[in-house]
Parts: sequence; structure tokens; C-alpha cells
Amino acid sequence: MRAVVQRVVRADVRTAGEVVGSIGRGLLVLVGATNGDTTEDSNALADKLVGLRIFPDEAGKMNRSVVDIEGAVLVVSQFTLHADLRKGRRPSFVEAAHPEKAEPLIEAVVERMQRAVPTATGRFGAAMEIDLITDGPVTIIIDVVDGRVL
Repeated sequence: MRAVVQRVVRADVRTAGEVVGSIGRGLLVLVGATNGDTTEDSNALADKLVGLRIFPDEAGKMNRSVVDIEGAVLVVSQFTLHADLRKGRRPSFVEAAHPEKAEPLIEAVVERMQRAVPTATGRFGAAMEIDLITDGPVTIIIDVVDGRVL
């Protein structure tokens, strides 16, 4: 699995003009699954996201998690994170999991995170528009393989 994490002041996602997910201060997480991903990968990603200390403490150091700041998370599925650009100019998405495999894996990330922090989502498989105000900016890429964060 791959996630692109952005620390945000606020973020919302729309589908067909309707807001389907919205948060204030917290994390916007774009998540993509591959054919080889498992529930263990989903669990490892969720645990890393919940504990990721990228919010500033009183000294301005990145020392607080989204739980510590009582923030929220917006998870949006994005198969294009697994684009293969090695050949030609058109990306290949062969490594991206098919929807019937990816949706339960991403849902597992959301369900595990909801136990610790308010978590909103986009709409799986839909065309979406995301509005966000980045904070920092802080952007981190997380890769998980075989239940381990790389």
C-alpha cells in the first residue's frame, strides 16, 4: 500500500458537487492498494498514521500525532499512486489493485483508524474533487509491504 499524507488546516472532498467528507485540522491521506496487499498492510498503515508525530509541540518540533492534537483524518482512495512511468509517456496502472480487492483494504484502514480518531472518507471509485489548505506544508509518503512500513 502507498499513502501520501498531508498535514492540513482543513480538507473536504466532493463528488458530483456534494461534500462527502470533511475535516478541520488533521491529515489528508491519499491511499492506493496493490494486487499483493493484505489486511496486515492495511493495519500497519493505519497504525502508522494514527501515531505519526508530525504536528508541532510548544517548542515547534514535530512531536504530536493527530490523536494528540484531537484532529481528524480524511482518507481518499487513489489508485493512481501506483502509476508505473518506466515506459513511454502514458502511465500504466497494472500494479494497482482492482476495485474489488482495493476497496476492502482501504476500508480496513479507515475502520482501524476510526477506533482512535475521527475519520472521514471520499467515495470509492468516484470522480472526486479535494479542497485543502496545507499546514506547513508537510507531505509524507508511506509505503507498506508485507505488513511493514518501508
